[in-house]
Amino acid sequence: MWLTDLPVLLVAVVWGASYLAAKGITTAHTVVAVLVLRFAVVLPVLAVAARRDLRRLTAGQWRGAGLLGLVLSGIFLLETYGVVHTSATNAGLIISLTMIFTPLAESAVTRTRPPRSFLAAAALSVVGVVLLTQGGGFTAPSAGDLLMLLAAAARTVHVLAMSRIRAVRSAGSLSLTTVQLGSAVLVFAVLSAAPGTGAAPWAVAADFGPREWAGLLFLSVFCTLFAFFVLLCTSPSRVGSALSWGERCEHQAGAARGRSTL
Repeated sequence: MWLTDLPVLLVAVVWGASYLAAKGITTAHTVVAVLVLRFAVVLPVLAVAARRDLRRLTAGQWRGAGLLGLVLSGIFLLETYGVVHTSATNAGLIISLTMIFTPLAESAVTRTRPPRSFLAAAALSVVGVVLLTQGGGFTAPSAGDLLMLLAAAARTVHVLAMSRIRAVRSAGSLSLTTVQLGSAVLVFAVLSAAPGTGAAPWAVAADFGPREWAGLLFLSVFCTLFAFFVLLCTSPSRVGSALSWGERCEHQAGAARGRSTL
């Protein structure tokens, strides 16, 4: 059992760290550009590796994977803008609500009633997230906090869709991941060309130093490529629970860093 969960727990760890990495290399002016670079770095490698599998995809599988890619692009826009406008700790705590949203949504889809113990634990978790994100006292949530809450809901939709869209079930993970990321890159590229969306990707890339490129490669290879291979082969509830563990690890690390500066 632990061998089955280990890849998901590794995804949880890297996704928990992704908020710190994204916050370190992204500003409100460079969100879309960084997303273009993040996804475009791994897409050529995937396209070459998956070229044979891509030829075998049916029209329905292309449409299903493309739809998942559109949802994915929305998740990363919400998360990246969110983490820019809130703390990495708050981002990790709020996105951990995916642990609650995913089983509840799965229960609604399958028309099964979740156990009372889960509902009680879910309520306590929500209260805990609210208290932990307040800091020095009760304040109105920031724009970043609200964006992260929407991202948690969008991530739940994505996890459920991966297991519910019949057309993609028989396709290979490599080809599905490639089409999803290709769709997301297309969305980000179109947005980057629109006026008022910030710096151009090539301008941002030219300004990156070794630290920024290291952060970008971490986001691309581990938080994107590796993560979505694992998610395509894992049940929705297991994904939601394991990823929330990673967000808690990121929060604990952030708290420890805060204490070390006192």
